[in-house]
Amino acid sequence: MVPALFIFGDSLIDNGNNNNLPSFAKANYYPYGIDFNGGPTGRFSNGYTMVDEIAELLGLPLIPAYSEASGAQVLHGVSYASAAAGILDITGRNFVGRIPFDQQIRNFQNTLDQVTDNLGASDVSNAIARCIFFVGMGSNDYLNNYLMPNYNTKNQYNAQQYADLLVSEYSRQLTTLYNLGARKFVLAGLGRIGCIPRILAQNQMDRCSEEVNQLVMPFNANVKTMINNLNANLPGARFTFIDIARMFEDLLTNYRSYGFSVIDRGCCGIGRNGGQITCLPFQIPCANREQYHEHFTQQK
Repeated sequence: MVPALFIFGDSLIDNGNNNNLPSFAKANYYPYGIDFNGGPTGRFSNGYTMVDEIAELLGLPLIPAYSEASGAQVLHGVSYASAAAGILDITGRNFVGRIPFDQQIRNFQNTLDQVTDNLGASDVSNAIARCIFFVGMGSNDYLNNYLMPNYNTKNQYNAQQYADLLVSEYSRQLTTLYNLGARKFVLAGLGRIGCIPRILAQNQMDRCSEEVNQLVMPFNANVKTMINNLNANLPGARFTFIDIARMFEDLLTNYRSYGFSVIDRGCCGIGRNGGQITCLPFQIPCANREQYHEHFTQQK
């Protein structure tokens, strides 16, 4: 039995941590949450996110956002995920407010300190070692850093050099979580971000950008190597990789068998492919949203 799920990431799994930030990366308004019991929460989805489904499969309640978690709620886990966040602190600054991975880890330490004060260090240490730490970072380090014209990153690093930089930082950050007691990690790789509506909208042919897809491949390769190294060198640690790119490829190829009919544009949003600007407040979304893939819906 997994006692708790701790979540770190970006808009794919943010459930409200940006709501009270001075940020353009928010989803605490309709049509987001249109199919969620209780309405908008800050999830960039019509309903559940991927980690909500994981929590349900683990027999856990919905995991609260760090910004709202209190009391006994935190005993089942906390989500620290923040839309526009990245591995690098400078990532996502075009959205102003966001919580980078380093700060998410510091927020986890705050939670740990609070729980330790109530339960005692020994009990907390034993429990934390049995918890799952889900981490999905890196997309914004490309979409809202390397590929943005207002960043100089692309001029400083080629694809391999940038992946090396990111994964070096990532390894340091994950080791910090390990030193705080985490032992069971699930790391989500990057998907085919050259096929998301925002990138499709930049391509006159409305096709996936293979240049962007190739750009992120060194990151996934480096993460796999990093996982092998961490598993070998951190006693008691278990790092597991989710190959999102392979899952994405399968979905793009066999989308109809998964119940989708639209994979190349957003259910709501502004501009070409509904991908140039995210859903605006009270914008009317498509009626058949369970048939849309992007930005992830709660279609199961």
